[in-house]
Amino acid sequence: MRSAARLLSILFLLSSFNALAQKSTARQKELEVQKQRLTSEIKQINTLLFKNTKKKKDVLSEVENLNLKIAVRSQLVNVNNQQANLLTRQISVNERDIGNLRKELTALKKDYAEMIRKSYKSKSSQNRLMFLFSSESFLQAYKRIQYMKQYASFRKKQGDEIAVKTATLQTLNTNLINQKRKKEALVSENRKVQQTLEGERKSQEVLIRSLKKRASFLATSIKQKQKKAAAIDREIERLIREAIAASNKAAGKKSSKAFVLTPEARLLAKNFTANKGRLPWPVEKGVVTQRFGTQPHPVVRTTMIKSNGVTIATSPNAVARAVFEGEVMTVLSFKGSNPTVLIKHGNYITTYKNIGKLYVKKGDNVKAKQAIGEIFTNPQTGKTILQFSVFNEFTPQDPKSWIYKM
Repeated sequence: MRSAARLLSILFLLSSFNALAQKSTARQKELEVQKQRLTSEIKQINTLLFKNTKKKKDVLSEVENLNLKIAVRSQLVNVNNQQANLLTRQISVNERDIGNLRKELTALKKDYAEMIRKSYKSKSSQNRLMFLFSSESFLQAYKRIQYMKQYASFRKKQGDEIAVKTATLQTLNTNLINQKRKKEALVSENRKVQQTLEGERKSQEVLIRSLKKRASFLATSIKQKQKKAAAIDREIERLIREAIAASNKAAGKKSSKAFVLTPEARLLAKNFTANKGRLPWPVEKGVVTQRFGTQPHPVVRTTMIKSNGVTIATSPNAVARAVFEGEVMTVLSFKGSNPTVLIKHGNYITTYKNIGKLYVKKGDNVKAKQAIGEIFTNPQTGKTILQFSVFNEFTPQDPKSWIYKM
């Protein structure tokens, strides 16, 4: 009974260890994916925003870019810390399980040694034969033979069990050594990341101090840019409302709040919605430098900025591409700005601002990932920026909810 209880205890220990190990491994994989994504994003930020060192420097833009890199690198530090904490917990669990398993193994070996001693003693004194020949009947002799077989079988099982538990203990010890090495490497790596982060924060502080003297001028400049962006957004809304009115007029209706869709357009809109969260990026490679919605300016915190979409930095000569099949609704040319392409997907519209060279025109049908134009590269800063938006009718949507891993 005692051996059976011990066996059950060991089996429970092993099953618990396996369950915890699987759970921890799954979490480690999730964190590793996050880490790779953040590391890749930092590389893209360096390539797309900090590579053109010979170009004219805009201090405000530098601080904005540095803010972005600091934010992403801070996330990387956080993920590294989570990985290290998870490894610490795994090491603690492993050490506990190793201790428990050693105790069980010691007791198992002790029982086995005692069984071997008794078996040897019994064999040497020929007690087995005496035990068998002293049977009062053939049936009793048969039962005694079966008992001796079961005893021998149990002894073999205990021997096998010791071998298995010894191998398991060796595996746990190996895992423990590997986990400790991983943790040491991770802590060392994170220390370097934190040093880099500290250097970036110091650079940021220096730049911000230089900007404080021009805070009033910067606030005015930001507001002017916002005013210009708002004017373009109003023009986009006007064009969408005109398209809605035209679709209603063609269908003999007077509503101006929603598109009247043909069966084909309705199917297109349905497919567009079905792909929410899985749409491709409007550029092959890029990093989001400004998110959707109203938020404080990253440098001049007292000034609020509003964005109906996202701003994406990409490489020079990069092309904007349609995120889904549709029809070019119009190409907007606004004074003092580069063209904006509007693509209609049923009752959804995607917009692509700052196109330097157009590849499409109004009425063209486009496919997903089709190039619609080369994005304008600022010759002074060397930066290539695309502003991308998603609308349902004329209501702006957060592109992050629509584009895959944005």
